Amino acid sequence: MKTMFKTSRLPPPTPEDTASRIQFTELSAGYAGHPVLHQLSADIGALATTALVGPNGSGKSTLLGVLAGVIRPTSGELRHVGSRPPAFVPQRGAVGDALPLTVRQTVEMGRWGERGPWRRLTRHDRALVDTVMERLGIADLSARQLGELSGGQRQRALIAQGLAQESDLLLLDEPTTGLDPEARERIATLLTELVADGVTVVHATHDLDAARSADACLLLREGHLVGQGHPEQLLTPSTLARIWQPA
Repeated sequence: MKTMFKTSRLPPPTPEDTASRIQFTELSAGYAGHPVLHQLSADIGALATTALVGPNGSGKSTLLGVLAGVIRPTSGELRHVGSRPPAFVPQRGAVGDALPLTVRQTVEMGRWGERGPWRRLTRHDRALVDTVMERLGIADLSARQLGELSGGQRQRALIAQGLAQESDLLLLDEPTTGLDPEARERIATLLTELVADGVTVVHATHDLDAARSADACLLLREGHLVGQGHPEQLLTPSTLARIWQPA
């Protein structure tokens, strides 16, 4: 059977326009013939934090990859409202410890979309890297190897790389997993500040505390969207028991 997929980028919204930053309809995706997402339809609000919630294997990371443009859907329609491509921050474990990268080099990679990997950074690029490193509190780690950092420091370096892309849409895969409470709180505070600064944040998580602090949630189970709305209405004991119960 022939599958169809359509993607488009709409102009930035005016105040009279919809508050959606991302819209997808009947979206399906998978890997090498193995379906993962099954006909998902939802709107993700602009200037808000949306949490993708569900157990391991529910399709959170796959959906995030589709929204980032690194995974091509097999069918459905995906629309981004805005002119800038999204910035994607993968899980910390997806970035190898053996890579000989300093913290600054890691953040500078966020400018490759503008300059390419082999062109010298401009004065604007260097100033932007300085700014995001200061904001993330990692300027003093500039010369350290990425593999030498603690989990929280490494996550902040990867988020800084995302911010260096100057996107108004930040996509994060499990940004607080494995972090201590202080590091999780620091990341949560940062995400709130970014939304106030005009960035739309979408993050995949199975951390229910992180999900409850979001403005909206999409609940996934076995690749199906089983709920969407405000965390207060969605993340109830009965709903969570249904989502996490064995198949």
